[in-house]
Amino acid sequence: MKRYSTFLFALLFPITMYSQQNLSADELFLKARNAAFEQKDYPASIALAKEALEKAPNYTDISVFLGRLYTWNKDLVSARAVFEELGKKEVQDEDYFLAYASLEYWNDQNTKAIEILDKGLSYHPKSETLLLLKAKVYFGMDNYEEADKAVTTLLSINPKNTEARALAVRINELNSKNAIGIVYNYSHFDKQFDDDWHIVGVSYKRITPIGSVILRGNYANKFAQGGTQIELEAYPRLSKIFYLYVGGGYSDDVGLFPKYRTGVSLNANLPHSFEAEIGYRQLYFSSSIWMYTAAVGKYYKNFWFNLRTYITPDSKNISHSYTGTVRYYTKGAQDYFAFQIGTGISPEENRNNLLENETFKLKTFKIGGEYNFSYHSNLFSIGTMYYNQEYRPGEKGNQFDITLGYTRKF
Repeated sequence: MKRYSTFLFALLFPITMYSQQNLSADELFLKARNAAFEQKDYPASIALAKEALEKAPNYTDISVFLGRLYTWNKDLVSARAVFEELGKKEVQDEDYFLAYASLEYWNDQNTKAIEILDKGLSYHPKSETLLLLKAKVYFGMDNYEEADKAVTTLLSINPKNTEARALAVRINELNSKNAIGIVYNYSHFDKQFDDDWHIVGVSYKRITPIGSVILRGNYANKFAQGGTQIELEAYPRLSKIFYLYVGGGYSDDVGLFPKYRTGVSLNANLPHSFEAEIGYRQLYFSSSIWMYTAAVGKYYKNFWFNLRTYITPDSKNISHSYTGTVRYYTKGAQDYFAFQIGTGISPEENRNNLLENETFKLKTFKIGGEYNFSYHSNLFSIGTMYYNQEYRPGEKGNQFDITLGYTRKF
């Protein structure tokens, strides 16, 4: 039986070798891709790609794939040799520029990556992949102005590019060193209070090497009384993925504002255009109210979806607040329509002074919309919100808000 098996192998082996040797370049390319993507066997894939190139030396797609394989296999010298040889041949394929620039970007050779991308864009000025990588490279270099130009051009070509939309919002927060803003909020109650509320906030935002810092002063007229509050917020960056929110505020006019407030959150920019946040908010009136928050967001084409919850524990039960937000971006990162619906009171709302009387334990429903638009370095916003709140057990009232805002970046 053993002799028979040996004889059969000897008979079939030449046929197998002959079949392997007569595979076309396309067939070898397919096998190389299978070895790389299905088996994660880069050395085998490299051997197959090189064999395919022996049969078709000018097959650009295989050469580009070989360069990618060397990159993934951490053989940067061989990868660069492949791409440089293609450059000498004046190859103009979009994928060649993307693969070569990606190699340099992943290895912190950002200036070289931009040089390659600019050459590629001279042949393919509307390439979304090249423009997106260019925006990422400049963003990694902290050159937010050039990153903004690249991503804005991309979104003008395809406003539904999800990854570009998410990146544009991140860039927008950093591409101007300074911003001053003013916000006015008007609130009308049909039952709960006799007097309307008026709140004005003036802010100054400064971009620093570690993140943005915002100083804000608020004036409120509530219950026919006036009061002020000062707030300071910062968004220090920890890495390309993580950043913090750290905030605090103080007021002598307790009842119109909390005496002081604090808050900290850890935020993450996750793969596939997801975002996440977890943290706490604390308000102190005559005693402290602690609220724990978590949120998840997702960009999809022109849309941004976000769901946030606040959980407020006490000795008897745990109160929950939920808010869902949807934005539809019309142009860049600052132009959008927003829709919001939820339950409960947020500590970030202008009505957070109502939390002093533990109204967060009562039922509240809210729904509203907002429109933001920009003109050069000027940002405008208008919003409205409707609340139906149980302000005493079994008694409900309505509240109508209008908010106007203006920001100037420079």
